[in-house]
Amino acid sequence: MDLEIEGRKALISGADSGIGWHTARLLLSEGATVVITDLDQQKLDTAAQKLEAKPGRLHAFAADITSVESLAALHANVAKAVGDIDILVQSAGITGAQGLFHEISDEGWTNTILVDLIGPVRLVREFLPDLRTGGWGRLVLMTSEDAVQPYDDELPYCAAKAGVLAFAKGLSQTYALEGLLVNTVSPAFIHTPMTDAMMQKRADELGVSVKEAIESFLTEKRPNMELRRRGEPDEVAGVIGFLCSERASFVNGSNYRVDAGSVATI
Repeated sequence: MDLEIEGRKALISGADSGIGWHTARLLLSEGATVVITDLDQQKLDTAAQKLEAKPGRLHAFAADITSVESLAALHANVAKAVGDIDILVQSAGITGAQGLFHEISDEGWTNTILVDLIGPVRLVREFLPDLRTGGWGRLVLMTSEDAVQPYDDELPYCAAKAGVLAFAKGLSQTYALEGLLVNTVSPAFIHTPMTDAMMQKRADELGVSVKEAIESFLTEKRPNMELRRRGEPDEVAGVIGFLCSERASFVNGSNYRVDAGSVATI
């Protein structure tokens, strides 16, 4: 499918691996110019090399989405490299503090909310002027199944992702008539470095292999994932790519679940 985004300029956060990286690959294949960002420049450079983009079509700048100063510097680099962006995909985030509610400190809550909610707010605020320029823009924010189906051992993450859903819905009501469409994507248990770390921790705690940890996690924690496997990042990137495209010209304020049925409600 031609997404009709050739010549568009996209910024993708959290793009040194996982869903962000696969989204960058897809948008590049559709003719967009892409800027990837994440915390570590060396990892970004390695990620960029693996994308094998044509000269001038891909740029990589490290930034911290929780830092106003870092985002301002990122914006200056992006403006110099490509000008105003048309597409922003916010994919950066962390699992954050885990445990039952009485086990999680203020610091655990604060850090998780800072990265997973305040970070996206600051990133969008920094680049919103770009997205409001030219009468055409796409903003896609990554949430999670946890936003609507919270789990008792990761409440800070659940609360932050629910906040992102509300944030995106509000934005969608504000800027649509300017041509800026805002949507969210909610994956569940995708094969990324984040879930790799979660499953390695589970395997160590249970004294089993990672494969066995994944199987028991699906049975015990995600019984509604009918496909009985982790999703792959490119399966999420395909949905993000659609929402970044001209094909999604009548989609606004929506949340797309990519979760194999994990969320139990309709």
